[in-house]
Amino acid sequence: MTDCRPTFDWMGPSNDSNDEQFGHVVELASIDDADRFDAVLVGEPFDRAVIGRKGASEGPAALRQHLAGTKTHHFDAGPVGSVADLGDVTLGDSEAQRASDSRVARDEGPSDHASGQGREQTAEPRDGEDGSGSVADLQERVRTITEKVHDADAFPVFLGGDNSMTFPNAAPLLEEGTLGVVNFDAHLDVREVGDDATSGTPYRQLYEAGLDAYACVGARHFETSTAYAEYVREQGGEVVTAEEVGDDEVKAIDRARDALGDVDRLYVSVDLDVLDAAFAPGVSAPTPGGVSTRELFRMLRLLGAENRLAGFEVVECAPSLESGSANLTAKAGARAVAHLLSARPKSERDESGGTAGPAAGGRR
Repeated sequence: MTDCRPTFDWMGPSNDSNDEQFGHVVELASIDDADRFDAVLVGEPFDRAVIGRKGASEGPAALRQHLAGTKTHHFDAGPVGSVADLGDVTLGDSEAQRASDSRVARDEGPSDHASGQGREQTAEPRDGEDGSGSVADLQERVRTITEKVHDADAFPVFLGGDNSMTFPNAAPLLEEGTLGVVNFDAHLDVREVGDDATSGTPYRQLYEAGLDAYACVGARHFETSTAYAEYVREQGGEVVTAEEVGDDEVKAIDRARDALGDVDRLYVSVDLDVLDAAFAPGVSAPTPGGVSTRELFRMLRLLGAENRLAGFEVVECAPSLESGSANLTAKAGARAVAHLLSARPKSERDESGGTAGPAAGGRR
């Protein structure tokens, strides 16, 4: 049975009692308890569908590690709301369970203050199973979890993992009302599915499932075939290039919003290859000419304040593909999560853990 399993012990590495970090405030919880929190994290440690270099299965562990050492305060918004970690999606069969058991977080000794390192997962491949079954089958199994997460009264943040997980992450939102997606990405990811889904097919799959609106922000010249650019245009989608983001990131987001029209809900995806290779070398396909971290963070703040926002993900973080010890890619991905969450509404919770304020997510 597909399920979520805790894999990380959240600890704030700072010894200063005034340094509130995500590691101090993120709590472990089950899906059944998700409605006690403003936002919930879900890890998806899979990278079987990657077209290029693999390594994104290590993304959830690295993103958590560097988010744990990130302070919770935003100068304009104050601290983030309440956040829970529901754990990593596991597939539940004996083969996957044994693989999961071998990589559950282990105590690495004293904390590393610079990296936010507490209890860290291993860097073993996280596809878990023996590679059998199709990517489409894996997507369906993951969807059994994401449907439950979307039904909870909390804002979902999915930590990838490869871009193929975008389909099961967003598809449940198609079941009620209309949906628009903002894809921060160097690529459009609308390849034809063919024999099986890949990291390049999620938005084609969503379109075929009824996606109402799509905008790709940060697309790179010479990274997309003409046929796929024309497909997006034919579907009425919007493409905002990295150059146009560099000219004015606020106008770039305005164009994306205009393209989405009056859809009922929005889903936002960050493929970290949207960033210039100087800012995110640890991705499957790093290339020059991308957006900067500062531009990305500002755009996420603007979208994070949208009351229609129903889900968020960071995908394609592959720390083993980055040389050196700077961990630029995982740090950028963790800060992307922090910036978006800082813009989300913070509900007042009553003493019993119920919601006293407006709902922060869900398919309602």
